Amino acid sequence: MSGISKTFPGVRALSDVSLTIYPGEIHALMGENGAGKSTLMKILSGAYHADSGGEIRIDGKPVIINSPLAALHHGISTIYQELSLAPNLSVAENMLLGREHRSGPMIDRGSMENACRTVLAKLGVTFGPSTKVSELSMAERQLVEIARALIANARILIMDEPTTSLSSRETEALFALVRQLRADGMAIIYISHRMAEVYELADRVSVLRDGTYVGTLERDEISAERLVRMMVGRDLSSFYKKDHDAKGSRGPVIFSVRNVGDGQRVHECSLDLHLGETLGIAGLVGAGRTELARLIYGADRRISGEISLQGKPLAIRRPEDAIEAGIVYLTEDRKHLGLFLDMTVRENVNLNVLGRDSRVGKVLNLKTARARAAAAIKALGIRVAGDIVPVGSLSGGNQQKVLLSRLLETKPRVLILDEPTRGVDIGAKSEIYRLIDKLVRRGVGVIVISSELPEIVGICDRVLVMREGRIAGEVGGAGHPPITQENIVAIATGVKEAAA
Repeated sequence: MSGISKTFPGVRALSDVSLTIYPGEIHALMGENGAGKSTLMKILSGAYHADSGGEIRIDGKPVIINSPLAALHHGISTIYQELSLAPNLSVAENMLLGREHRSGPMIDRGSMENACRTVLAKLGVTFGPSTKVSELSMAERQLVEIARALIANARILIMDEPTTSLSSRETEALFALVRQLRADGMAIIYISHRMAEVYELADRVSVLRDGTYVGTLERDEISAERLVRMMVGRDLSSFYKKDHDAKGSRGPVIFSVRNVGDGQRVHECSLDLHLGETLGIAGLVGAGRTELARLIYGADRRISGEISLQGKPLAIRRPEDAIEAGIVYLTEDRKHLGLFLDMTVRENVNLNVLGRDSRVGKVLNLKTARARAAAAIKALGIRVAGDIVPVGSLSGGNQQKVLLSRLLETKPRVLILDEPTRGVDIGAKSEIYRLIDKLVRRGVGVIVISSELPEIVGICDRVLVMREGRIAGEVGGAGHPPITQENIVAIATGVKEAAA
């Protein structure tokens, strides 16, 4: 692809972008949300038409890709982040959708299933061509998407955030398959925000920023520092910059949890949160971090323990009690447990405070709701055309900002953030980190739960480490080991005590 540009009404999404892909390589495409990655791939896959002047060549020959069918004809297949399968159809019907085998006027399902068996066998799947897609797991549906590309004889496979809904074991299996496709000579364009995946898979990485091509790194040139600088135009060191000084300004305990447990997954956990500090909770998956947060918030029933805010005991039996007391919780699953994806940005931002400014207790004050949404969009830098856009149409980073803005409208005194940057690009991560720092400086108590150790080390002033449902140790506090990834892992695994 060379000289590719794309203009939407009032917006220039791509400007003179070039991209070169070779057979038998995994080529990562990176950039912030809004950098132009999806637009460029939609042009390659025929969903969008580029502005005049650019050119796409395959095997050195100019081609015109003016529809998804034209892209398939040229051997280009796309696996989108939101899978495009029809769950009510069989695996074979999905693999050959639009290219069904026919015997006269009738669809020949037997012939279709026979054609699909060879491809499915190559992938080593445990399901058959007649299996309904609705019966498959997310990882198995991902394999059906890949099978659909293989049966179409794809030579170029575009994968957009393919591991978002996969477990670590499923991700490893997908990586093995991707490497096999590379060995078979397929060219794979891999879009991901996850640095670890890029390090593990990519032969080369190309970066877009603000709709322009920044550059390409060979495998031995790839590093977090270089990628961040290319993506956002600043060094990695500025990412975790904290303006608050927890050691110098940390105040009294404002929030206290004592011996909280549910008798099953969480056992007698205690913590203190000080004014002016960011407190982290780390641990391996299954250690009980989210479960502890849900007990504190009243989302799950606790059988023991006490919770107090600024020395006053709280009776929290349900989330409404926590919100009324000034304690809010950002769920790790924003799409299913946090946001209402079919509702607008304005509706989501105002959801928790509808009763605050309603007229006569019933009629909504739309003027106030519009003003509140506009202020939130400006304050959090939410990239959206307007506040009546459905939240489900936004990028992951902008969805997270909408959810954060809704929580902040309740004027919380304690904010519990569970995986606050999951599925969020690097630029949005930096903005969320700065927001956390600003809230701490304003006197809001912030607790951060995260599986990303660099994040925990970078933004937290103290870290409690959980293991098997208990708080097993602390790093960063007075008299405790410093906050390092090694010390956190040492406590989380129980292999050895963290070294001072």
